[in-house]
Amino acid sequence: MLKNYVIVAFRAFTRNITFSIIHILGLSIGISAALVIYLLVRYENSFDTFEEDGDRIYRVVLDMKFGDMVGHSPAVPAPAAMAIQNEVSGVEATVPIMQFQGDATAKVMIARGGEQVVFKKQPGIVFTNPLYFDLMPFQWLAGSKSSALSNPFSVVLTETRAAQYFPHTAVSDVIGKELQYNDDLTMVVTGIVKDFDKPSDLTSLEFISYATIAKTHLQDQFMMNVWNDWMAYSKLYVRLSKESRPADVQARMNAVFQKYGAHKDEQNKLDFALQPLNDIHFNLQYAGFGQRTADKKVLMGLLAIAAFLLLLACINFTNLATAQASQRAREIGIRKTSGGSRGQLVIQFLSETFFITLLAMLVSASLTPALLQLFGEFLPPGLHFDLLHEPGVMAFLAVLTLAVSFVAGLYPAIILSGYKPSAVLKNQAFAGMPTRRSGIRKMLTVSQFVIAQFFVIAAFMVGKQIHFAMSQDLGYRKEAILNFELPRDTTHYDRIRNEISNLPEVEKVSTGFLPPAMEGSAFANITYDEGNTGSKAAANDRLRTVQLRFGDPSYLDVYQIKLVAGRNVREGKNIDETLINESYAKALGFLQPVDALGKELTFSGKRKAPIVGVMQDFHEGSFHNPIGPLVYESRTQGGFFHVALRPQPQGTRQWQDAIAKIGKTVNEAYPDADFNYRFFDDTIAQLYVTERNTSVLLNWATGLSVLISCLGLLGLVMYTSAARTKEIGVRKILGASVSHIVSLLSAEFVKLVLIAFVIAAPLAAWAIDKWLQSFAYRTPISWWVFVVCGALLIVVAMITLSVQTIKTARANPVKSLRNE
Repeated sequence: MLKNYVIVAFRAFTRNITFSIIHILGLSIGISAALVIYLLVRYENSFDTFEEDGDRIYRVVLDMKFGDMVGHSPAVPAPAAMAIQNEVSGVEATVPIMQFQGDATAKVMIARGGEQVVFKKQPGIVFTNPLYFDLMPFQWLAGSKSSALSNPFSVVLTETRAAQYFPHTAVSDVIGKELQYNDDLTMVVTGIVKDFDKPSDLTSLEFISYATIAKTHLQDQFMMNVWNDWMAYSKLYVRLSKESRPADVQARMNAVFQKYGAHKDEQNKLDFALQPLNDIHFNLQYAGFGQRTADKKVLMGLLAIAAFLLLLACINFTNLATAQASQRAREIGIRKTSGGSRGQLVIQFLSETFFITLLAMLVSASLTPALLQLFGEFLPPGLHFDLLHEPGVMAFLAVLTLAVSFVAGLYPAIILSGYKPSAVLKNQAFAGMPTRRSGIRKMLTVSQFVIAQFFVIAAFMVGKQIHFAMSQDLGYRKEAILNFELPRDTTHYDRIRNEISNLPEVEKVSTGFLPPAMEGSAFANITYDEGNTGSKAAANDRLRTVQLRFGDPSYLDVYQIKLVAGRNVREGKNIDETLINESYAKALGFLQPVDALGKELTFSGKRKAPIVGVMQDFHEGSFHNPIGPLVYESRTQGGFFHVALRPQPQGTRQWQDAIAKIGKTVNEAYPDADFNYRFFDDTIAQLYVTERNTSVLLNWATGLSVLISCLGLLGLVMYTSAARTKEIGVRKILGASVSHIVSLLSAEFVKLVLIAFVIAAPLAAWAIDKWLQSFAYRTPISWWVFVVCGALLIVVAMITLSVQTIKTARANPVKSLRNE
């Protein structure tokens, strides 16, 4: 019996090869989407799931509230690690992780000839203690886990990094060799660990002993005794004891914080918080600079897209399968007359569906590597597909194939197997069917177009918001500005600036800190002592974490930032002046910007600087966040260069020539440094990379959903045309024109598309409104968007309908009436 099912399924496939290919195309689209999204979701959810006692591991983070401003930081003050270790009960292990600062250049001395090999800008170098290896289950190849990082000036390398520094050297022989970092730190290799191949947000590759910091100048550089300031390089992990409650430990940690550094009032709060290990990869609030996070809402949205595409594919299969009913009616009648039961016919049709679904699955599996490469820029770098070595993926595809076969094939199987032998053999199988069962097919078609219309509107609105963000006046110039950073050696800064300023292609040059907007944040703790100034500030001695920029006076000219009160900072090495933005002036309680002039700000509780000007507010981040308080401080020495280029005449290479000249100047001054530049408008675009990725994925989902929906619509019109063949023949005999018949056949389907639009429009409006709420500044949901998207889908539907309706309308009526 099974053999017979397979033979009949294969014959049905080859007999209707065109429909079979359409079936496979529709199902393979849905299965491919589901497979790629499954691989992505499975990968993202596999992060940090392997650590022993992972439910007791937490990252210590900061929650901040300053007036109406709320912030979060994955970094903590450097001395917190030692204080928590010594003074907080319930903590079993305290693991500080300090990112190596500077260019992170490693030098290795070659034994023969005394030559040095230099490795520039090595990523993944951290300072930590031996307990790090209790958190991460590294396999040790050489050295001792308990003692490798116990002493100062020791370093543990991963296997790959050891092979890079000491090629053709046995692992055991690497122990005891020396590495020099940034010319002034010499370390001895005390351990080698195997490369870590499991997904984790702890991605360090070189581990320098934490005790080294106290023995070097890094003690000051890392601010090891500063409680009221912190930088992004200072992270802290803890493992709680089994009997400890996180809330209790967190309270004890904040008591220590209060003891040494944090100050609270009703308006200003700074607290430690414990972030669970399994939350780090998904919590965007505490995402560190350069850390890749996954948004669970986005993953759920992708799963919904996969489910919708699969549903569309199943509906498409159902409509096309029932459209072929007229070709299978006689076969069904003969099988039933010969003694075949309805149950056997159901199994037969389900087996045919399974055969087609199996082929679609094989097509999808073969296309997946190419799809992963096509969407590589949207996918995490560690994601890969290896079907033969991944039992979980094989099981997923097996279950998916069975589920799709059942969902897509059940309805056609029940309908086709229900035909009465006497009716089909008298050629009356379709009598009355449009009225009895077409309602279900119409409902399925409407469902398809509801999903397609939803995607069309969503994709249009996401693109509209991105255009809104990129086309608004951000409060500064963003075009034709070059940014690059120089090594910390300031010897050649002035000469480089002068040479660049003299280039004919350059309009203006400024040196200092970061550009007005960037990925991540740069904060400073600034106090404003209201004293007896008469301002409306709510509290004295206001401590705020404020966005910080600094540089020379030309900074405002390069970026064309406007002043609403006062003047620019002055040039000079001993000048210590500040500018604040309008938002900071309002936060300090000044009714007018001019009222802030002459007041003093205190930086980190020590240095004071007067306010000499108030800048017009500009966007220091993406449109997700409102403009917050910001201070610009005068400093003459800064390694970040901002170069405004003159307009480039069309058809010339003026900017390329300028970049080449700037690169030559930098390389002459710093032969060992790489000249890495970036245009400022690219930095702005990077702020919306998530939205751009979402837009691209939505465009793909939209295109696929419209394609599948049109295939389903084509199936329904084919079915209806077949059912109404004789009616159309009679109409043509009585003088109906081709255009009349085309409009007669099309009107009903256009009505279905309009019904789908009425259902989809409010759903899309609700979903888009929810998405736009994540933006502090957003585009309106305009009525014309829905009109354009609805009209677009109607046009596509009309083109699809015309393929079959015109063919049907032009058919010879004699052929359709011949068997009457």
